[in-house]
Amino acid sequence: MYVIRRRGWEIPERLATPEHLFLDRRVVLAGGAAALALAPAAALAQRVADLPDPTKDLYPAKRNEAFTLDRPITEEKINTNYNNFYEFGSSKYVGKAAQALKLRPWTVKIDGMVEKVQEIGIDDLIRQMPLEERLYRHRCVEAWSMAIPWSGFPLARLLELAKPLSSAKYVRMETFQNPSMAPGQKQSWLPWPYVEGLTMAEAANDLAFLVTGTYGKPVSKVQGAPLRLAVPWKYGFKSIKSIVRFNFTDQRPKSYWEALQASEYGFWANVNPQVPHPRWSQATEELIGLNERRPTLLFNGYGEYVADLYKGLEKERLWA
Repeated sequence: MYVIRRRGWEIPERLATPEHLFLDRRVVLAGGAAALALAPAAALAQRVADLPDPTKDLYPAKRNEAFTLDRPITEEKINTNYNNFYEFGSSKYVGKAAQALKLRPWTVKIDGMVEKVQEIGIDDLIRQMPLEERLYRHRCVEAWSMAIPWSGFPLARLLELAKPLSSAKYVRMETFQNPSMAPGQKQSWLPWPYVEGLTMAEAANDLAFLVTGTYGKPVSKVQGAPLRLAVPWKYGFKSIKSIVRFNFTDQRPKSYWEALQASEYGFWANVNPQVPHPRWSQATEELIGLNERRPTLLFNGYGEYVADLYKGLEKERLWA
């Protein structure tokens, strides 16, 4: 018969600290006895939320001086408190609600008309890309604008990773869908998940930029962490946030806004001061934070980079 003899330092298994409380020990130390009541799932979520961003050491990224501005950079507190993120509410002030966004684990799927379907963790993706900072103008279809120091990498570099087939004509991008985390997605009459699309030529253009950081640090939750799009020659509703999927296809994607109100929001969404929105003029814009109005620039001032993309498409609805 095998006899168990305990050593002096051993304790009965029934007295061992449960695994979920051990892993959440920082919360226990910070919160005292109340933290002991955390259930395993809640403790795990709390632990992940408390961890620093694993890519924080990559910022600030080196600035690319090829991209300059004709206006001051918008203050960070304005940028992070005045924008759209309909997953967390329809007002401009969803910064507090967006803190519910869980950023890790986060996986990006690349599928459709590609050489090989793949999934990649966001931290692995960011670390294999050449991060840089670019100063971009941002023009909203609502006729206001900002100037933002985005950090990230050209969308063209993701195309190199994805290896789309020559028959692919569009890249369709998709945001997460999690109504328990994002209350706006509980509104089932809206076309969730959020979808945006670009032609392959637009996606390969040097201006098309995947954002991972801003203001010298990882991009904030309300701005679309951990991965969003910046296409500065288009109206801002083309700037998808919190991307989880890149799907390559030969069918033109129908964007969230096009599905919601096609008469006002089309696929292309290029900026043109001479083509009004059905309900207001686009001739001028308000510089948020400066109390100043300026004439709107064709392609938001980026025509030298993108105008050639639209030659031969004059019959398309290229503007809003």
